[in-house]
Amino acid sequence: MFLQEAPPDTTGYLIFGYAVIFGTLLVYLASFLVRRRNLEQDLETLRDLDDE
Repeated sequence: MFLQEAPPDTTGYLIFGYAVIFGTLLVYLASFLVRRRNLEQDLETLRDLDDE
């Protein structure tokens, strides 16, 4: 029969893909937390202005 070659080793690409996805999720989460903190600060400022 024909000589069959083993499938190429793509483990490196798999790990790189997971690292990219995980990194993207971390950046999104950090962005979300910063925006939430800024929103809470803006809300507190508006409340202070409303009290005056």
